[in-house]
Amino acid sequence: MEEKTLLKILSKLEDHRIERKKEHLLVDIVMITIAAVICGAENWNQIEMFGKSKEDWFKTFLKLPNGIPSHDTFNRFFTLLDPDKFELIFTEWIETISARIKGEVINIDGKTIRGAKEHGKKSSIHMVSAWANTNNIVLGQLKVNEKSNEITAIPKLLDALFIENSIITVDAMGCQTEIAKKAIEQKADYILAVKGNQKTLEENIKSSFNLIKPEDISESHEEGHGRIETRKCMIIRNLEHIENATKWTNLNTIIKVESERHIKSTGVIEKSTRFYISSLNTTAENFQKYIRSHWSIENKLHWSLDVTFREDDSRKRAGNSAQNFSIVNKIALNKLKNDKTLKASIMTKRLNAGWNLDYLKIILGF
Repeated sequence: MEEKTLLKILSKLEDHRIERKKEHLLVDIVMITIAAVICGAENWNQIEMFGKSKEDWFKTFLKLPNGIPSHDTFNRFFTLLDPDKFELIFTEWIETISARIKGEVINIDGKTIRGAKEHGKKSSIHMVSAWANTNNIVLGQLKVNEKSNEITAIPKLLDALFIENSIITVDAMGCQTEIAKKAIEQKADYILAVKGNQKTLEENIKSSFNLIKPEDISESHEEGHGRIETRKCMIIRNLEHIENATKWTNLNTIIKVESERHIKSTGVIEKSTRFYISSLNTTAENFQKYIRSHWSIENKLHWSLDVTFREDDSRKRAGNSAQNFSIVNKIALNKLKNDKTLKASIMTKRLNAGWNLDYLKIILGF
C-alpha cells in the first residue's frame, strides 16, 4: 500500500496539553524526536541538541512557532502522553506501509527494558511486541507490568492488529487456549510452543510421537559461525492421544522438532527437542520454516533495540516516557529497516541520516 506521510497521521494524535500552555506544536515535537532518534539520539538532551543543530532544515517542513523545544519540554510531553493513543497512531501508520501478504508469519514475544523502571517499583518495564517476518517491521506493542502478564496481553495485542491470513507464532508462555481462540477469531492461524506450563499437553504430545508414526518429516542442515546444526521436524495430525484436544480451537497438527548442534572448535554436541501445536494443516517443511522464523523477533527486533538503539540502557522512568520512547524507537527502526536506497547496517544508516539531510528526508518519507 502507498504510505501516507507520517506527518499527516501524527496530526491525528490527540493533544493532552492545556491549550494556553502550548508553546510548541504536537507534530513538531514528535517529528523532531523521531528524526533525532533515527540519527542516533538516545535522550531528551540529545534530541534538543539535534533539533537546534538542524533548526533551519526542520523549518522547511515544520512550523516551529517558538523554535526548537527544550529537553524539559520533550520530557514532559512524552511523560504525560497517553501511550495507548500513541500506539493507535503507530498501528494506523503501520497499516499504510505493510503489504498484505497471505501467510505472513507474525512473531509475538516480550522484552524487558531493564534500565527503565517506574518510580516506586522494583520491576523493569516489559513490552510485548508483534514482528512481521516478511514485511520486516514491528506491527505493534503492549506494555505489561510483569513478564507473566504476557498471557493476558497477547490477546489484546492481537485484537489491535490486522492479522487475517497470517500465522501467529508464540513461545511457551503464550501456549494458552485463549490465545489460540483469539488467533482463529481474527481469521489467522497459530503455532504455539509447548513446555512445562502445559505439562499434560506436553506429555500427550510425547506419547503421540512414541505411539504413532509421523505423517511427514523434514530435515535441514546449516553450517556457519563455527557450528553445524541439523534440525528434524515431524508432524502428526492424529490427535487421539491428546486429552481435551477440542479445547484448543481448530487444533490440527502436533509438531516435534529435534535439533543437534555440533560446535567445531570444542567438538561438543548439543541436542534439544521442542514441541508445538498448530491450527495449520501443512507440510513438515513449512512448519520447519515457520518455527525457525520465530527467532527473527530476537535477531531482528530485540537485538537491534538492545545493541543499536541501546534500549536496555534507557533510564526513562517518569510517567509514560519509557513506553512512548519505545514506540518512537520502533518507528525509527521500521523506517530504517525498510529503506531500500542504501544497502548498509542499521548503525550505518543512522550515521548517514545524521550526516546527510537528503537521506534523512528519504528515511522520513518526504
